[in-house]
Amino acid sequence: MASDIVAQLADSLAKTGVEEGELSYKGQERKLNDAQSVGEIVKEIQDFEGLQALRLEGNTVGVEAAQAIAKALQTKSEIKRCYWSDMFTGRLRSEIPPALNSLGDALMLAGAKLTVLDLSDNAFGPDGVKGIEKLLKSSACYTLQELRLNNCGMGIGGGKILAASLIQCYKKSRAEGPPLSLKVFVAGRNRLENDGATALAQAFQMMGSMEEVHMPQNGINHPGITALAKAMQHNLNLRTLNLNDNTFTEKGAIAMAEALKHLRSIQVINFGDCLVRPAGALAIAETVSEGLPILKELNLSFGEITSDAALAVAHAVKNKDRLEKLDLNGNCLGEDGCKALQDAIEGMNLSEMLGSLSDDEGEPEDDDDDDDDDEDEEEDEDDEEVEEEEVEEEEEEEEEEEEESPDNKFATPPSALRPPDVSSFLSFPSPDKLLKLGAKKALLIEQQVDVTDAAKTAEAFLKIASVYKEENNEVKNAVLDTIDGLLKKAFASPSFQGYNFVSSLLVLLGLIKSEDKVKPVLVVPGHLQVLEHVAQQDYFPKESVAVLEAFMSR
Repeated sequence: MASDIVAQLADSLAKTGVEEGELSYKGQERKLNDAQSVGEIVKEIQDFEGLQALRLEGNTVGVEAAQAIAKALQTKSEIKRCYWSDMFTGRLRSEIPPALNSLGDALMLAGAKLTVLDLSDNAFGPDGVKGIEKLLKSSACYTLQELRLNNCGMGIGGGKILAASLIQCYKKSRAEGPPLSLKVFVAGRNRLENDGATALAQAFQMMGSMEEVHMPQNGINHPGITALAKAMQHNLNLRTLNLNDNTFTEKGAIAMAEALKHLRSIQVINFGDCLVRPAGALAIAETVSEGLPILKELNLSFGEITSDAALAVAHAVKNKDRLEKLDLNGNCLGEDGCKALQDAIEGMNLSEMLGSLSDDEGEPEDDDDDDDDDEDEEEDEDDEEVEEEEVEEEEEEEEEEEEESPDNKFATPPSALRPPDVSSFLSFPSPDKLLKLGAKKALLIEQQVDVTDAAKTAEAFLKIASVYKEENNEVKNAVLDTIDGLLKKAFASPSFQGYNFVSSLLVLLGLIKSEDKVKPVLVVPGHLQVLEHVAQQDYFPKESVAVLEAFMSR
C-alpha cells in the first residue's frame, strides 16, 4: 500500500512539477501522432484549473496531436510558460509549421499572456520560425520575457523573420500599453551569420531591455558582431553576453569593447573561441579596468591572444571583487608566457579564479602576417556572401516547391502565410518582387532599412534603383515612390549624415575608392536615371547635388 502511495505521489509530481500551476510531460519520450494518442494529456489539460505552464519537451508531437492539445489550451487564459523544446524528433519538415500554428493560435484565442517560450532543440529551420511568426506578433507575446530558440537551425532567413516579428510585437505593444521588454534571448547554433545577427541587433536595440543574450556558434563575423555591439549599448541592464565561437577579429572585438563601456551591470562575458587577437584583448582589458564593477566571469579563451595582451587582461581584473572565473586557456602565450601570467595572477591573490592553461597553443611563429590574414578574411567573407545568396535562393525554391506541391498535406494554411518579404527583395531585387510588396511597399522598405545608417541607406537605394524600367510605368513609379519615401525619411532624421550617404553612393558606384575595400556594384541605367530624379527633389540637399554633379561629369 505504501509503495502504491509513493508511486502515485511520484507520478503526480512528475506531471505537476515543482512550479505552481505546472503540468509536465517532460522527457517521457511519447510518440504523439494523433488525437487518440494525446487523449490522456488533453483531459488533464482540460481538468487542470489555473494552468500556468505546460512542459512537452522530450516527446515527439505530430500535427493531429498538436491540434488536439491546442483545442484543450483554448480556454487556458492563465498559461504563461510554454516549455516545448525537443518536440519534433523524427517529424517531417512539413509537419512542424502547422503544428506550431495550431498551438500558437490556441494561445492567442485563450488570451494568454506569455512570459516564457522555449522551442530549443527542434531543428525546424526557417519554416519553423514562420510557424511561430503570427504568435510572436500577437498580444500573447507582449509580455514575453524569455525566448529560447537554441539549436533550431533558423539560418539567415529565419533570423530575419524572427527579428521582424519581435520588432512588430514591440511596436504594437508600445502603441497599446507597456512595450515588449524581452529579457532573455537564447539562439545558439542557428547559422544566423552576419545578416541574421544584424537583423536581430535592430530588435535588441529597439527593445533595450535585454538582460541575457546567448548567441554562440552562429558563424557571425565582425560586421554582425559590430551590429550587436551597437545594439548592446542600448541594453543597460545586460548581465550576460555569450557570443562564444563566433569570429570577432580585432574589428569586432574593439567594437564590443566600446559597447561594454556602457554596460555597468554586466556579470558574465563569454567571448571564448572568438579570435579576438591581441589588439581586441587589449581593448577589452582597457574597458574592464575602467568599469564593469560587478564582473563575475570573463572568457577570452582560444582567441590567439599573446602573452602581453593576456597579462593586460589579468591586471585589468585585479580589483574586480566579485570575479569568480577568468579563462585564458588555448591562447598563444608560450611556456614562459603561461608562467608569467600565473605568477601575475598569484601576486594578485587571484589564483583560484584563473582556469587551466593546459591547451595553450604556444607562442605564435610569425606575427607579421596580419595584413595577409585580413585579406584572407575579407575574401572568406566575400565567399560566404555568395554562399548565403545561393542558400537563400535554394530556400526560396524549396518553399515555392512546397507551396505548389499537392502532396504537402500540412502546409501552413493561407490565413497564416507571411506578407510579401521585403528582405527577399533587398537580397535579390526584381521588378516583380517590388510590385508584389503592394501599395505599402515604400513603408515596408522604410521599416526594414536603418535610415540612420548612411551606408546601409545607400546600399538600399542602389538595390531599389537597379530594377527601374523607363519603359514600364508601373515599375518606374513604384521605384520612384519607394526611393522618395526612403530618402525623405532619411534626410528628415537629425542623425542622418547626408555627406556620408553621397560618399557611400560614390564608392558603391566605383567613382571613388574606399579604404575598406568596398566592392563596387554593377552599374545599370536605372541607377543613373533614379539619381537624376532624386537630384531634382526638394528633400535632397543642394550641396549634395553639387558633389554628385562634380563626380558624375568626369
